[in-house]
Amino acid sequence: MSDIDISFDFRIDSFGKDPDSSSPTLKAYHQALWSKPLPNGQMLNLTSDRCSYLRCGDMYFGSDSITASFRYNKKLLDLVSQSVPSVTDYIEDYLHKAYTIGGMIIFPKHPWSMNQARGCSKKICDRWDLTLECISRYFKGETSPLDAVMLRDKAFFDAFVDFKGYVDFFLLQDCVDENYRVKLWLDTPLFESNPIPKNAEEYCRWINAQLDFVKMRAKRIENYSNSLQ
Repeated sequence: MSDIDISFDFRIDSFGKDPDSSSPTLKAYHQALWSKPLPNGQMLNLTSDRCSYLRCGDMYFGSDSITASFRYNKKLLDLVSQSVPSVTDYIEDYLHKAYTIGGMIIFPKHPWSMNQARGCSKKICDRWDLTLECISRYFKGETSPLDAVMLRDKAFFDAFVDFKGYVDFFLLQDCVDENYRVKLWLDTPLFESNPIPKNAEEYCRWINAQLDFVKMRAKRIENYSNSLQ
């Protein structure tokens, strides 16, 4: 745990591939951080072998990036380019900070798992704040666009007992207020179609909100890892 570098950019040891599947450092960090007792009293003991990224018994896990840059939306970036000196440098600075442990999480891995579902849903569009709102609603017994995948992974989510248990386990407290209500990083109506930033001002606000969270969560991770020494 003492070897966790909260500023390490996982693209460095991914060599041009997807850090979520290719960075050995990221996998080691996930294994070290999340192998611990679950709120239901069971142990999440993550192991790795040739056939899986991480696993605990019969449950397999993959890494997922919390942040989303929408950098392949050319129309949006053309608007952003009018507000920053260099949109290329702006995105690179963002990615350098986002691909650190503060911006990463794990989910059960299988065909059409949370990683895929939240990215492909037109009402989520890979937004983490909306994803977390769906998870919050799961624990309240309320409906959301991600119901199907969470019901499929019921054994995983139920191990956290409640939403607070999930948030605290993964050190996501900076995503919620004191009453564990999800903070929206972009103030759009919940679950509208295509809820991505619509202009340069919204885009920069979105980027800044994500990076603020990554920085705060990284500090929580650092404090947590230091407390175990």
